[in-house]
Amino acid sequence: MKTDQKNEFILINSTFTPIDANNILSEFIKSKINYHKLDDFSQHIRFNRDSQHSKNRIEELKTAQQELKELVENAKSMGLNLSIKSTVYIELTE
Repeated sequence: MKTDQKNEFILINSTFTPIDANNILSEFIKSKINYHKLDDFSQHIRFNRDSQHSKNRIEELKTAQQELKELVENAKSMGLNLSIKSTVYIELTE
């Protein structure tokens, strides 16, 4: 397998009501927060150290979660939908 292979995956490409957009993105953020909590816990149990990277990401994700909540509330109050596009680029590296 070539290690310089690149892959692109379109995960979201649609328009959503504020409620649906909030549900989709909130679940994604919660999943990422849980991943980093488990990583931090694992590092603590296995190596008796905390994962500063995970702690930082959790705080960044919580900030994003709050900003998303405000954006959704604004969209709701203006009677607007949200267009969401999310593409993941994956590159195999050594």
